Amino acid sequence: MNTFARVLTSALLVSLMAPSLLFAQGDAAAGQAKSALCGSCHGADGNSVLSVNPKLAGQNAKYMVKQMMDFKSRARPGQTMVAMIANVSEQDMQDIAAYYASQTVTVEGADEASIELAQTLYRAGNQELSVAACSACHSPTGSGNEPAGYPALGGQHADYTLLQLKDFRSGTRENDEAGMMQTTVERLTDRELEALASYLSGLN
Repeated sequence: MNTFARVLTSALLVSLMAPSLLFAQGDAAAGQAKSALCGSCHGADGNSVLSVNPKLAGQNAKYMVKQMMDFKSRARPGQTMVAMIANVSEQDMQDIAAYYASQTVTVEGADEASIELAQTLYRAGNQELSVAACSACHSPTGSGNEPAGYPALGGQHADYTLLQLKDFRSGTRENDEAGMMQTTVERLTDRELEALASYLSGLN
């Protein structure tokens, strides 16, 4: 089985298994109050102003909780977030995630010159290079897969997305499921990653 098929199979298995698992639920109302400090970087409603700070509005709660826990355990690097999350409890994380998940993400504008390239990669991947379609895990609309814990990508700042793609490609970031992201982007060029990041910023 080639890499392309393995990624698709893994995504499908996680999607099928996840609904049977029990996940803690957060309180969005409580999360709004607890997110006050988060808002200084990510925006009060989760739509950050600075393009290097990720938008959290509309993001899947399960994914956000995992990222916060990964920052706390240092499985994901990031000095600012490691410090910010140090004294945040798991219940607080659940509540904050529930609040931001309930918000609506704003959509950016994609670079028209690179849409065709990015759309092909996102929807179909590149079987010659064993690159899986991004939509297999993140959905055709970029809304992700909440039960499986795969993040929503639509509307995200292009600068932030590009940085994450490059970090996965270089191995700087390795906290994804079974290394799927690194496997997917390791053979993509800077031009292709830039096109994808721009495309995703306008996807909805």
